[in-house]
Amino acid sequence: MTKPLIIGVSGASGLIYAVRTVKYLLQAEYHIELIASKATYTVWQAENNIKMPADPHQQEQFWRQQADIITGGKLTCHPWQDIGATIASGSYRTLGMVIIPCSMSTAAKLAAGLSSDLLERAADVQLKEGRKLVIVPRETPFSLIHLRNLTTLAEAGARIVPAIPAWYHHPQTIEDLVDFVIARTLDQLDIDCIPWTRWRS
Repeated sequence: MTKPLIIGVSGASGLIYAVRTVKYLLQAEYHIELIASKATYTVWQAENNIKMPADPHQQEQFWRQQADIITGGKLTCHPWQDIGATIASGSYRTLGMVIIPCSMSTAAKLAAGLSSDLLERAADVQLKEGRKLVIVPRETPFSLIHLRNLTTLAEAGARIVPAIPAWYHHPQTIEDLVDFVIARTLDQLDIDCIPWTRWRS
């Protein structure tokens, strides 16, 4: 099994992006280290009227159930407040990290170098270690403050992949639109595990 990939889920709307990312990575037998921020619990309730469990083991089963993939790959969930977790250390080797979706609050804290929880600390570690950090902002419109924060992160080495779908692959469902964004996100990590039609001239 390859080195683990960290998936951060912040309190932005669009949890379907995180669910389907987990689904495809587990299907491809990746090892995922997942952190959902404190605000994610509120978003789950608002978007799906579902309560996400806080216990790490129960949360692993929760994410697998939401992704409809009970077996396959390896999934480890971490409490958002556990800043002593393995992924908080630069000595813990990873493939990188994806924050999907990424709230503007999270982007602002990362741009300022703040680490108030495990998600932010893990992302900060990727930057300081020169590893891949992919941020999928889900907000509209962007204010000038948002744009400046994202620019700061890009200058620090992060890849910014806004949750903006395309239509050249002739999407038929909402999932097709979501999967396009996920595929382009994972492209930044050289991971190709999503069945979709790439551009052909």
